[in-house]
Amino acid sequence: MSEVVTKVGCCGFGVARPKYFETFSLIEIQQTFYQPPKSDTVKRWRDEAPADFEFTLKAWQLITHEVSSPTYRRLKMRLSEKQRSQVGSFRWTEPVRRAWETTLEVARSLHADKLVLQCPASFAPTSENKDRMREFFSHVRLSNITCIWEPRGKWQNDEIAALCRELNLIHCVDPFKAEPVTGGLRYYRLHGTTGYRHEYSDKELLELIQRCARDAQTYFLFNNVSMWQDALRFKQLL
Repeated sequence: MSEVVTKVGCCGFGVARPKYFETFSLIEIQQTFYQPPKSDTVKRWRDEAPADFEFTLKAWQLITHEVSSPTYRRLKMRLSEKQRSQVGSFRWTEPVRRAWETTLEVARSLHADKLVLQCPASFAPTSENKDRMREFFSHVRLSNITCIWEPRGKWQNDEIAALCRELNLIHCVDPFKAEPVTGGLRYYRLHGTTGYRHEYSDKELLELIQRCARDAQTYFLFNNVSMWQDALRFKQLL
């Protein structure tokens, strides 16, 4: 039987990198969602980290989010009017293909084999959106990359499970709000039970330990205002 691995980390550094690398063995890079960093920056992160340190990363927003999303305020590159109509919602267009290739380049530099594709609540479970996902993943499926999908909005569990089976995706959830519908790897993103400014209590962290099955490879990524402190306390409780 393979060893069960449990890892804890943050969605972003939050503190000086040397301190982070000394404390945790996992991070989810957020910069790649807004605007992927330069290659020399990525290489520096990998060189500074211990050899066994694991990076995961969030795929560029051009893949998943429409330009109406407020997250585009942090996009540094300029999109033409044509490009603005071609990005988001898994459209298989030239700008989205380039965004995927850029995401992969960062992943390779970080030796990362897990990519998070987070969708906004506006990405509804319509037939059109499901077909877009099918087309997108028919082009990008790679044997050495695990794609982790975090749907939001009105998706039903049976719809999520069916697409995950069909497209070989791992279902990502906030464990205080939902249970994953896929087996194998558990990838939990903790957004704060009352929102980003929420600080988890020890009671909540102990409840989290009880609620989450740990009979499989399990990742806990904190993504709230006090993520560093909460992840550290959670790691100590584990």
